[in-house]
Amino acid sequence: MQFTTLGKTGTTVSRLCLGCMSYGGAPVPNWALGTRGWHVNKEDAREHFKIALDAGINFFDTADVYSAGQSEEITGYYLNEMARRDHIVVATKVQGVMGPGPNDRGLSRKHIIAGCENSLRRLQMDYVDLYQIHRWDFNAPVEETLEALDSLVRAGKVRYLGASSMAAWQFSKALYMAKENGWHRFRAMQNHYNLTYREEEREMIPLCIDQGVALIPWSPLARGFLTGTRKREGGLTQRSQVDTFAKDLYYTENDFQIADAVVAVAENRGVSAAQVALAWVLQAPGMTSPIVGATKTEQLKDLIAAVDLKLTGDEIAAVEKPYQPHAIRGHVQPSARSMLGS
Repeated sequence: MQFTTLGKTGTTVSRLCLGCMSYGGAPVPNWALGTRGWHVNKEDAREHFKIALDAGINFFDTADVYSAGQSEEITGYYLNEMARRDHIVVATKVQGVMGPGPNDRGLSRKHIIAGCENSLRRLQMDYVDLYQIHRWDFNAPVEETLEALDSLVRAGKVRYLGASSMAAWQFSKALYMAKENGWHRFRAMQNHYNLTYREEEREMIPLCIDQGVALIPWSPLARGFLTGTRKREGGLTQRSQVDTFAKDLYYTENDFQIADAVVAVAENRGVSAAQVALAWVLQAPGMTSPIVGATKTEQLKDLIAAVDLKLTGDEIAAVEKPYQPHAIRGHVQPSARSMLGS
């Protein structure tokens, strides 16, 4: 395994982060993100964590909303069993719906503090290394959000702060507002970035590089779309058949052209399409630790091998060539007209 620092911090993380969204899947309340038919249950997840730790992965990412907290419970259970706490870097998130009440969501001080306490309880840990806002909250004042996050760091319950999927202007505003008030700033951005969605190259990635913010992109394989298992006439895997969110993000003809290019390079190199797609993200400017998930142990082993795969300039050009600009995907942005109230 290769390692790097988490942006401009002194903390060292593996070049791959194990995404733990796949772990959970038991029945959940009707307000929660329910089972999609491809989750890994607690018993089967054990081998995933063993493989990751044995390979040198020390960075793990989950969120409170994943299977209504079950992912955090499973993640904490196995990491507490298999690893020393000071040897691993654990990340989780807050913002999504965690109950039927009006305050069981968002980025108010009330929900952030409660959300952190509940995540620590489920993880069975005294602190999280990276606490991230899952999305921007258009209802909560950003000052309230940033001050609440800062108080968690000062209380010793959080080591670093991170954010996920928003507009560059929003992230820039948050960075500079925190600096002006002497609050702890965001140290990582978990953004949507892969070969089929490169719009982050316009503003967010340059902003993060300039500010020394770690880039830990989600969905580097486009939710499995770039693994060579998705076909124009229909998916071949169980997840591809039930993952409606992926169909909202990908599956255009241009996306399939990119996937075809990835497969062609993979076949020529004698490696998997997943390794090529992940190696491309790893070699992109500013990347710290792409977040990878798996539902099968062989998938995880395959992705770990991608760390040592170096693409040539010609191979990079080949997989990038089909790309065409996309609309914003992965987060919601208000129009200028709606912000002006008209």
